Formats: sequence, structure tokens, C-alpha cells
Amino acid sequence: MKDILKAKFMREMCATASNMYRLGWDERNGGNISYMLEEREVAEYLDTEKALREIPVMGVNSVEADLSPLEGRIFLVTGTGKYFKNVEKDPAVNLGIVKIGKGGKSVRLLWGFEDGGRPTSEFPAHMMSHIARLKVDPENRVIMHSHPTYTLAMNFVHELDEKSFTHTLWEMCTECIVVFPEGVGVLPWMLCGTSEIGAATARKMEEFRLVVWAMHGIYGAGKTLDETFGLIETVEKAAQIYMLTAHLPRKNTIKDEDMLKLLQLFGVKNYRKDFLDLK
Repeated sequence: MKDILKAKFMREMCATASNMYRLGWDERNGGNISYMLEEREVAEYLDTEKALREIPVMGVNSVEADLSPLEGRIFLVTGTGKYFKNVEKDPAVNLGIVKIGKGGKSVRLLWGFEDGGRPTSEFPAHMMSHIARLKVDPENRVIMHSHPTYTLAMNFVHELDEKSFTHTLWEMCTECIVVFPEGVGVLPWMLCGTSEIGAATARKMEEFRLVVWAMHGIYGAGKTLDETFGLIETVEKAAQIYMLTAHLPRKNTIKDEDMLKLLQLFGVKNYRKDFLDLK
């Protein structure tokens, strides 16, 4: 077997966690990532039928979730209580590779969590979002949750209405409407680590690749770690510009008709027409 610490997916995961911590998005044990792997790529490094132990699927409040649609799928996931700043220097403790067990009620640990740990307390929410996104995009492989500073700050001073919130972000950077043309979903504050917030996020994920958890953080979905990171990074940059200028009189903005020109230039057809105010 090859050395799993040299696997491309492992190196990418470690680098992504380090970047998220460096940017201040994931303080302490804030934030979590789940990355769906192909069994054939994992089989180069591990026996995918040999489980180290079985772990119940539950959130922080011990609420079970039915993950049967993902039975047999394999995920590289961050651990509960683990700090992103430690992932790169000790991946075998801070990360785990798990396989969804029969009926979706537990996971079989294939590698990692060497200190007896288990997947993030948001694991049920992640898996529900994977199920939702796979219906929309069969190539979706990543769910990423973090606490970007300016995105969070914007939650406290801006209306938490999806159209209004999205439109403001689109106005902040020329690239925004091209990067996330379907907009940003928004949930009110909800108790984290529960099946309720997981189900609500999954419903939003049927429309959006980005979902804001009010006064908490953001969820992103994508085909790769880079793509998902880039989605959140773009929202955070737009939110930063908003927070730096919100208290000042605005003399210029990107007009809706100009956003439409951008969409036409880049051939983007799947955008939220109802989030634009066009005459």
C-alpha cells in the first residue's frame, strides 16, 4: 500500500485547513470539511473493507440522522473538537476517513482519529447537504463550513433576506455574479449540531451552493476543495468590501444591467433572474 499521507487528497485537505485557519475563518475548533472520495483512489492506500471501529452518526446533541442514500460512500472528514491549525502537522489525529455503514446509521472508521476521536459534530448536516447536492450535481464532492469574519459581521448589519443579501454581495465585486450566479441562501439563527439545521441546510443546498447560517458562519459546496474554498473566499471578499464601505455615502455601484452584460459575456445562464432588478 502507498503512504496515505502523500495522497493528493490528503495533501489538499491539509493545505485547505491550514489556509482557512490562516485567514481567520476557523478559530479554535470552528469549522469543518467533508470530502467524498472514490473507493478506487482510497484503495491505493487502505483496505476499504477493514474497519478500525464503528462510530454512530450523531450531532452534538446525539440526534441520529438517516444517511442511507450515502451507504458505502467514503469521506475524508475533520474531527469534532479538532483545531484546523493542527491538521497539517498531525493529520492522523485531526482527520479521519470513514465509510458510511449499512442503513446509514453509523460510519466505519478506515483511518485516522488516532486519539479515539470521531467526525465533526456537524457530520449529519454535512451528509444531508451531500445528499442534496448530489441530486443537483453528481460531481459534487465537498461540503465546507467556516466562520469568515466579514461575512459574519455583515449578518449583524444587513437584512437577512436572500435576494437583498445576494444582491449586495453581487454589487461589491465584478466577479461575484459570475462566481455564484445562483446567489446565496440564508437561514435564520438555529441551534447547531442538530438534524433540524442539517435538514434546513440541505433544502437550501437544492438551490444554492452557498448557505449562510445567520450569526454563525457559511456552508459551501463544490466539486473540489479549491472550488468550494473559492466560493467562500469570494463571498468573504465581497462582505469585507461591504463592511469597509457600508458607513460611507456610496457614489458608485455595479448596475444590474451591467451584471447582465457580465453574465452574457461569460455565457452564464443558470442565474437568479429574480434577484436582479431589471427594467
